Amino acid sequence: MSTPAFDVYVAPVTPFQQNASLLRCRATGKGALVDPGGEIDRLLELAREKSVEIEKVFLSHGHIDHAGEAAVVRERLGIPIEGPHEADRFWLQQLGMQGTMFGFPALKPFEPDRYLNDGDRVRFGEVELEVIHAPGHTPGHVVFYHEGARLAFVGDVIFQGSIGRTDFPQGDFDTLIRSIREKLFPKGDDVQFIPGHGPTSTFGFEREHNPFCGDRAYARA
Repeated sequence: MSTPAFDVYVAPVTPFQQNASLLRCRATGKGALVDPGGEIDRLLELAREKSVEIEKVFLSHGHIDHAGEAAVVRERLGIPIEGPHEADRFWLQQLGMQGTMFGFPALKPFEPDRYLNDGDRVRFGEVELEVIHAPGHTPGHVVFYHEGARLAFVGDVIFQGSIGRTDFPQGDFDTLIRSIREKLFPKGDDVQFIPGHGPTSTFGFEREHNPFCGDRAYARA
């Protein structure tokens, strides 16, 4: 996927087929990895193939399939990790337990170099993304949004035809629905999003068709 400002290469990783995104600033060749949960050698090889100089890691939330090997990338490349919101610190501190639970290799807890808040900006090359705090799936979940490209990286907040689970610790269904309807949908029906799992969609399509957060479902509430 290409936008005027940057290119996006999506690579499903881990047994959960989590959509790790490699972003490349078209003006500078510098880039970022969004949610590098695993298969780091494969992601770094993709960066070499696409001539991307990775300078940042962006994390949407602290679940293992999204954040599991972010610290490995930081150590190998000497680059900072930005995100998620600090409310997900407890998830990052439980990466070892998450690994044992889901059969991942042994992973160490880590602290990002920068926790993010609603309205913050993150940058790679000449590209700047808006940070939207969108809790519900996890309390510290964030979304990365580029207004010019009309493109959002939504992690596990919303999927094509579905929404993120809320049965994990500190998840909350009502909070998640508010995040979607009050923070994401107002960005516009034409905004395309790359979810943490599965195919892309648009906010407009989900407003019309999503059985959990769409207009018809909301009208029944």
